[in-house]
Amino acid sequence: MATEEAFVVESMHYNRLLLAVDDDDDESSRKAFNYAATLAKIYNIPLGIVSVLETGDLNIYQSLSPDVLSQRRREIAAHLNTYVEKAQAFGAQDVQPLIGEGKPARVILEEIVPAFKPDLIILGSHTRHGRSRIGHVAEEIVRDAPMSVITVR
Repeated sequence: MATEEAFVVESMHYNRLLLAVDDDDDESSRKAFNYAATLAKIYNIPLGIVSVLETGDLNIYQSLSPDVLSQRRREIAAHLNTYVEKAQAFGAQDVQPLIGEGKPARVILEEIVPAFKPDLIILGSHTRHGRSRIGHVAEEIVRDAPMSVITVR
């Protein structure tokens, strides 16, 4: 361990932020969004905002129905575009919507991260019964992501 005299404070800078928003949990997503939009604005760095259509949440009829899938895709795109517009209105310059389909943690880590190349992922934590809890998606991303991850409460 370094002695106090040898300890040097080094500035940390991020170059690309990825915010994961949960279509089912606006409260935690908005808190994480506020943090991500603030960083993107202050440091003038790109912000990707990802939402994943959880195909596992659909029943067999829904998953085989092109109309149901199209409707859910439109809903997620509209939800995501609201975040993008709010970030741009707030002052973030380079904001990109990113949509995936499947298991959220897997899609984010295996598809979105390699394509977008963030060096920081920002997630919200769920609030249930007055207590903040890290969800299973956030837990998996925190555990397996190759870059820094911040959960916002």
